[in-house]
Amino acid sequence: MTASAPGKRLLLVAAAALVDSDGRVLICQRPEGKQLAGLWEFPGGKVETGETPEACLIRELQEELGIKVSHACLAPFVFASHEYEDFHLLMPVYLVRRWEGQVTAQEHKALAWVKPVKLGDYPMPPADAPLVAWLRDLI
Repeated sequence: MTASAPGKRLLLVAAAALVDSDGRVLICQRPEGKQLAGLWEFPGGKVETGETPEACLIRELQEELGIKVSHACLAPFVFASHEYEDFHLLMPVYLVRRWEGQVTAQEHKALAWVKPVKLGDYPMPPADAPLVAWLRDLI
């Protein structure tokens, strides 16, 4: 990997690995019309100015999946760092095993609950793909 070009912006994105009682992980398919459409990703989103990654995830999980997650249920797990053409992405990932409400696709094309050993069968954005090994080893 090369060093970032001077002036390349850093994009902070928070993501969640939701794990159900059967040890399956939730992945979401990016909708048509968005960058990287059709690829599978972990839910989350861009951290807004003045927002913590945890607050971002609580907001994004409500908006994207219709669920409520408390700060206490966000367990820091791992992070991803990936250089895209126009920006460098830094993504803290949290494990979430408890939430309120039914998980439903509010913004994604589809949702899938997948055993960690099968996550590699789903095409993912470059920043998400390395997380699969971490989840396989943990769950």
